[in-house]
Amino acid sequence: MKLRDIHIALLIGILTVSVFAQTDDDPGRAINHEFELDVELGYRYFYQDPSFTDQKSHYPSMALYPKYTAEWNDSYESLNFEGFYRWDIDGERTHWDIRELYYQKIKNNWEVSIGIKKIFWGVTESNHLVDIVNQTDAVESFDGEKKLGQPMIHYSLNTDFGVLDFFYLPYHRKRTFPGAQGRLRFPTVITSDDINYESSKKEWHQDFALRYSHSFNVIDLGISHFYGTGREPIFEFDSDGNITAFYPIINQTSLDLQITHHAFLWKMESIYRSNDFQDFFALTAGVEFTISNIGNSGIDLGILGEYLFDDRDQLSLNGLQNDIFLGSRIAFNDTHDTSILLGGIFDNESSSKLFGLEASRRFGSSLRAELEARFLGNINSKELILSHFKNDSFLRLSITKYF
Repeated sequence: MKLRDIHIALLIGILTVSVFAQTDDDPGRAINHEFELDVELGYRYFYQDPSFTDQKSHYPSMALYPKYTAEWNDSYESLNFEGFYRWDIDGERTHWDIRELYYQKIKNNWEVSIGIKKIFWGVTESNHLVDIVNQTDAVESFDGEKKLGQPMIHYSLNTDFGVLDFFYLPYHRKRTFPGAQGRLRFPTVITSDDINYESSKKEWHQDFALRYSHSFNVIDLGISHFYGTGREPIFEFDSDGNITAFYPIINQTSLDLQITHHAFLWKMESIYRSNDFQDFFALTAGVEFTISNIGNSGIDLGILGEYLFDDRDQLSLNGLQNDIFLGSRIAFNDTHDTSILLGGIFDNESSSKLFGLEASRRFGSSLRAELEARFLGNINSKELILSHFKNDSFLRLSITKYF
């Protein structure tokens, strides 16, 4: 069964639940509907000459973000949908996805969700090590922030001593990589068919995850464990530049911690991942200090610093093995919701540097403009992953209309 068939089956099943929910005459069972549509016009400009044939410098694009929510039974039951479609010059970046499509029921101190859903774990700014439930939408964002929808059954129990979350993940989704015309790609164009599985069950290997989280006093704590097909493939490069890749079966135990002390946020994420091919430890830890209402202007300035460690050395897909992140977050707290995030990652063992800028501002009540810039400087040839992207610094501008 293909993922498209799963999407259709889930849609039919969940809509059936929604229809039957309307048969009760109880006013509390009346359905409240809400529909939203965001339309984005985007443009990416790569100002350096491309590294490979067929690559471009200018990439206009268009994206649609439809959302639908139906709530009934006094909002204790709901149907939630979030879709996505992008058109781009790069054929592999032209894609659609059901980010979310799930039925949720809340009762007493527990809730259950069945369908396709997005789950986020993590507290640090520069790298989300513990965020493993959803697959990365690698053609949509450079920093891995965008995620594909994940089929799941999610049960959450809220107790006096914390929240327990249990996840059954019946289907694995492959990561998509740029096509021949796309930027930020390897010399060899990788398609999803090129990436194999360690498990003979392939994408149907049954995965599980559990998480304990609790907030007490100034501490926010999360402890998680994941067993199943890893979301990150293992790459092998031969002397001729050919690439083979597969998804291993992994166990990953993780810890995320945030401590709030006056204007300081102390943050940490750490993981230990084991499989038959590589065991490793990774850590991201740092602090964010916020200066509030500078000069009575209403502007908040956050200063960020983090250390990133990953003992896979060059086998890490993100290239963050022994690095320092320094950045700043500026919130203007104005009626236009203007914000700026800028920072840089500096390799402690080479001259490699990554700089980033993200800025956004709302215009009126239904328009938002976003600017993103990524600059890759002095990338060391020993950086097995990033060295292929050394000419792919870019600027991205997008304007989104909300309906």
